[in-house]
Amino acid sequence: MRRFLTVEWFAVLAGICLVTILLFTHPFIGVADNGDFLRVMGTSGLNYGVPGESYEDRFFGYAHQYFAYDQFFRGFYTSTQMILVIVARKIGYVIHPSSFDIRVLGALYAVLLLSATYIIVRYNQYKSTIVGIVLALCLLFVFYDIGYIAYFNSLFGEPVSLVFLLLSVGFGLCLLHQKEPSQKMFWLYFIGVFFLTFSKIQNAPVGIMFALLGFRFTMLRQDKTWRRLTVWLSVSMIVLSVGNYIVAPKELKDINLYQTVFFGILKDSPNIEQDLQELGLPEHLLSLAGTNYFQSDTVIIQDAPSMKQDFYDRVSHMDVVLFYMKHPNRLIEKMKYAANNSMSIRPYYLGNYLKQEHKPSGALTISYSCWSEFKNSYVPRSLLFITLFYLIYYAIAMFEYIRHRDRTIRIRIELMMLIGLLGFMGFLTPIIGDGQADIGKHLFLFNVCVDMMLVVSLTWIVYQLVNFKKSDLG
Repeated sequence: MRRFLTVEWFAVLAGICLVTILLFTHPFIGVADNGDFLRVMGTSGLNYGVPGESYEDRFFGYAHQYFAYDQFFRGFYTSTQMILVIVARKIGYVIHPSSFDIRVLGALYAVLLLSATYIIVRYNQYKSTIVGIVLALCLLFVFYDIGYIAYFNSLFGEPVSLVFLLLSVGFGLCLLHQKEPSQKMFWLYFIGVFFLTFSKIQNAPVGIMFALLGFRFTMLRQDKTWRRLTVWLSVSMIVLSVGNYIVAPKELKDINLYQTVFFGILKDSPNIEQDLQELGLPEHLLSLAGTNYFQSDTVIIQDAPSMKQDFYDRVSHMDVVLFYMKHPNRLIEKMKYAANNSMSIRPYYLGNYLKQEHKPSGALTISYSCWSEFKNSYVPRSLLFITLFYLIYYAIAMFEYIRHRDRTIRIRIELMMLIGLLGFMGFLTPIIGDGQADIGKHLFLFNVCVDMMLVVSLTWIVYQLVNFKKSDLG
């Protein structure tokens, strides 16, 4: 019985209480559809649950609990999210054959989050109960916030990024905690990274970053079998990550490219004509500057046949990268805009309640939202603040890295630094890959990484205080 009286198990039990109250009791809490659900439903064999529902009721204003069963692969959306949705659909059909209850998917995400909580607390306590308690409380306060877990009762892909980033870091910590790292645990690390990387196209760089760290794990054991496995899986992840972008549907790439150029580079441009010329685009596309792909009132239709020759075949995301390299001041301006929208965990324009609750359209729950509301209201929304935070975080990390000679400790620090690097990639990728379109929501991964960095920082401070107190008593 004593083995259950541990900090990690108390964290799990507290987490179960939180997700049960927030997601599985009355009133139902989810996140309204902004139009993204359709591509998920088309692949996973689901459909809207209320035929003929008005646009106002279906999108933006109200969440939905029940969805209709339909044929699989009416479309094809390549994402590891589909694996989880299809598994939940299969389970849901057994439980409730007449309609799919989205809470089945929410329960699946909750199990993954609870698993990540257990692993991180279990393998990151530094042999201190106090450190373990602080870490557990931080995880419960930050990552069980309604701003994060309301997504669980939806068909958005954000929960996949959240739970598998936490799991990937947790599996990495577990590997570093083991006296002889197991192949099984490295496979779990690889699977976690795989689900994270392939949840969204914009996460492709994430797999490469984790794979590079994977090469470092080869140093943890000297036998050839271990080294062969770590190298093979790391190389495979790099190849798969690159391939993930290459084989992405052209239609999706075209949408992102349109947003990047017309709702990114050319939006608020001081000289649109010059920018078009530099990008090698015809001048008559000037009328599209500042528009997004989903507008219906553009002078030229976004998917018009002429656009293929005039735009989609002429420019690529690499041209966008080169443009910003030539004009760093323009990139900084876009980064300032992103920073101004970077501290909102939840999408405030999407409602949380069912229409049956008779709440106003777009109404949001404030239950267990202390962290998301504090972050949205009080954490500075500036590029300067983000820069200073990163500088302090990495200065301390480098100090610890230089101070310790132990290989395992150094790789642990590299894993903590990787979190910051992923956050930086998550900050830049939406700018380069999707312009300013819905940028607050597209900065979700950045938010998760920053919150993880804050938890790491507070845990490190408590660890230093505990050690100082021990040495003082000694």
